[in-house]
Amino acid sequence: MTSALNSLGLPKPVSQTRVVVAMSGGVDSSVVAAQLAEEGYDVVGVTLQLYDHGAALAKKGACCAGRDIHDARRVAERMGFPHYVLDYESTFRDAVIDEFADSYLAGATPVPCIRCNERVKFRDLLETARDLDADCMATGHYIQRKLGPSGPELHCAADAVRDQSYFLFSTTAEQLSYLRFPLGGLPSKDATRALAERYGLPVADKPDSQDICFVPNGNYAAVIEKLRPGAAEPGEIVDMQGRVLGRHDGVIHYTIGQRRGLGIGGLADPLYVVRLDPEKRCVIVGPKDALSTRTVPVREINWLGDNPLMPGREQAISVKVRSTRPPREAILRPINESEAEVELLNAEEGVSPGQACVFYETGGSRVLGGGWIWRGAARAAA
Repeated sequence: MTSALNSLGLPKPVSQTRVVVAMSGGVDSSVVAAQLAEEGYDVVGVTLQLYDHGAALAKKGACCAGRDIHDARRVAERMGFPHYVLDYESTFRDAVIDEFADSYLAGATPVPCIRCNERVKFRDLLETARDLDADCMATGHYIQRKLGPSGPELHCAADAVRDQSYFLFSTTAEQLSYLRFPLGGLPSKDATRALAERYGLPVADKPDSQDICFVPNGNYAAVIEKLRPGAAEPGEIVDMQGRVLGRHDGVIHYTIGQRRGLGIGGLADPLYVVRLDPEKRCVIVGPKDALSTRTVPVREINWLGDNPLMPGREQAISVKVRSTRPPREAILRPINESEAEVELLNAEEGVSPGQACVFYETGGSRVLGGGWIWRGAARAAA
């Protein structure tokens, strides 16, 4: 006789179900851990030390600093479950920080939080959870896991404002079978904080982290210069015809779509960064319409749809090319299982290599996967 499923969808009594909760020290993952502990699950909290938190103690808003480790431990003590801190500093540097630096130096606009989820939290930490004989691993991400006809599916969070699907597109089907996201169905962050208050958690009023955890105050260039001394070599700012308009202190100080801080005055129309050429140390600027893109080349695709990607089998989807933008209608044209061309039905501005292009079901909440934008995206026809 099959046992009834518990609230995590597992055929075991709650008290015999071990759950590893990835705890960042923030309110979201703390609420997940507290909620599962209150329900009677065998909770094990794990916090990853991802970089030298001694250097970050004076910085507020980082997700993995020493204060956050302390906060996660206090929550575990409050709720009465074991808590472990694992040193993943070398893994994090090899899998996330080094690529971030190299991508930035190559003129791309990387998204290290996606790589951290993909290569550290949902790969190495997930294996650690299995080693601890956990039945599943839970996180505080705002995204939903639903059971479909072909197995677990990834769906956007109920609260569109908090939705983190853009940062989780690379979650594989195998990982999805083991992961749980208890906050994905909540209506708002206020509901999460209300739960934290109910459980008496010391982090109930803790502010959300805003920055990438190893980039203080969003100053990417300062981090790159520290990681790659000599990276900020000066060069020329040129227009799209190659005419020199000014000088710059390093390509790493610029991103695609940037308008402010170019130091070019006396022009009738504003100019924007439309391309970066690190090899020639050039920042190429142009009018706003030069930023418009219709065709986006994508590779390293993680596909979560029911039917495999096949050349010639194009389909209508919605895509996000930036985490802060709403999904836009597009056509997905697979080249092979890991590469595709995405045609945007309406041109987007500021599409940059290194960003993610995340696929969604048209008119629905399901995440169909996504990939990484590479090389210079084709511009829209005039």
